[in-house]
Amino acid sequence: MRKFCVLTLVSTCAFAQSPLTKILSTELERNYSVLKQKSDPAPYFMGYEVTDSESNAILASGGAITGQTQRHARLLDITVRVGTPKFDNYRRVNGQIPRFTVTTPLALDDNEASIRQSAWLATDRVYRNASQRLIQIKADEKLKAAATDDSDDFSKEDPQVFYTGTPALKFNAKEWADRLRKLSAEFRKYPGALNSDVAVESERVAATLVTTEGTKLEHGRLFSRIMVTTRGKASDGMDLTTMETFETDDAARLPKDAEILAAVAKTGKSLQDLLAAPPADPFVGPAILSGRAAGVFFHEIFGHRIEGHRQKDETEGQTFTKSVGAPILPTFLSVIFDPTLKQFENTMLNGSYLYDDEGVKARRVPVVEDGILKTFLMSRSPIKGFPQSNGHGRREAGAEVVSRQSNLFVESTKKVSDQELRRLLIEEVKKQNKPYGLFFDQVTGGYTTTARRGLQAFTVIPLVVYRVYPDGRPDELIRGVDIVGTPLSSFSNIMATSEKRDVFNGICGAESGSVPVSAISPALLVSSIEIQRKERSQDSPPYLGRPGVRQ
Repeated sequence: MRKFCVLTLVSTCAFAQSPLTKILSTELERNYSVLKQKSDPAPYFMGYEVTDSESNAILASGGAITGQTQRHARLLDITVRVGTPKFDNYRRVNGQIPRFTVTTPLALDDNEASIRQSAWLATDRVYRNASQRLIQIKADEKLKAAATDDSDDFSKEDPQVFYTGTPALKFNAKEWADRLRKLSAEFRKYPGALNSDVAVESERVAATLVTTEGTKLEHGRLFSRIMVTTRGKASDGMDLTTMETFETDDAARLPKDAEILAAVAKTGKSLQDLLAAPPADPFVGPAILSGRAAGVFFHEIFGHRIEGHRQKDETEGQTFTKSVGAPILPTFLSVIFDPTLKQFENTMLNGSYLYDDEGVKARRVPVVEDGILKTFLMSRSPIKGFPQSNGHGRREAGAEVVSRQSNLFVESTKKVSDQELRRLLIEEVKKQNKPYGLFFDQVTGGYTTTARRGLQAFTVIPLVVYRVYPDGRPDELIRGVDIVGTPLSSFSNIMATSEKRDVFNGICGAESGSVPVSAISPALLVSSIEIQRKERSQDSPPYLGRPGVRQ
């Protein structure tokens, strides 16, 4: 059993710090001391974060291995803040997120001379960039109008000390290669599957953070995933994809072959059905979004708009900046972000972590309570009315920290059974005199625009969508659907939710790179949703027949 500790202000665990932490601490202290004495402007904060990642990945298609990689890297990111917490080199100008860190590869073993040499040279480069920018923005500030949000650039947080080992990565490449050959060969049964594969990936990520405030952290996680994907092309040139995924912390806990074969069969049949399905028409009307679809819906149209740094940036749309204390969702809905939870109903949550990338302890953050906006997701970049972090400063190695999402939970007090939700959908279709409603079963992701100059809009990309007819006809599968819309109008259309919640695990890409996230939501009944037909290729399906099939 892994051992953890409860932190109060500055705390330590029984685990001893690693040699890497000792080396980084020594070099950080040396460089900070010299720069404080000799540089102008002098730094007031410095931090070293090392991301040690190991990964294995195997890709199989048609019964053969088509790709196999094994990777191990240590990357150092350096933070240097010069000036004061009130005004420093990280101040955003015209919406630009300044980048100072120079991602530096480190020795894989704990070679003190090599690591200190790399950290020393990288620190010098980062300091030069930081000091030059501070001088420049101080000069430019005199020519600009006063900002509407004059909060500080960096918050004061309690230092944290925590050491826990990350389990070793165990991955039997030969065993997995043999399994994937057999599993991927099953796609031969589906003639419409032009390019299909089964992939497995397993990784170990360990983070080490030391700062001049006294924070010293060692923590990490294991992550493994199987992706079953099949792709085809309809007669009109539309590209189609179906997919199933399985996620867990340890590759040994991934499903057995029988369950993966069932996923292959499901994706293969779904693709065959999609190839024969009619294309979608533009439509506005009532719909049900499955729990996974609703999770992506909330992640895109809500989650990105309550990330703290967007409320201070004048180039952002600032949808909810002035809405704290006001209703923004129906009164029966609440939204919580909680990175401390590792699983939900036996499903691993991808957005879990112990500490964020600024060394702030993860915590539960109720963002919306009974429809009322209470707070934002905060990093150590304060905004008006919210001077402290709530543990959501995140980044990918090589990027700068901004506030990001973690595990998003949608909670409802207006819950009905799936059967009742469907009945309410049909009732709403009849009420609006629409020919049908929609049911969004599976989605693959989405994207949104939040900038002030752009349209405040979002797109969610479904894979499996059905028309639901009010006259009792069987549901009709359709293809080529994109959900589009604007956030404020979409929230007002939510009428009820299902009793059961589902999990969507994904990777979110934004200003600070790609970070793992989860969204947990019940199915939603909405009175109105807009779809458009997705873009299609002008290429037709292959002219030549499939190899091994009689022409």
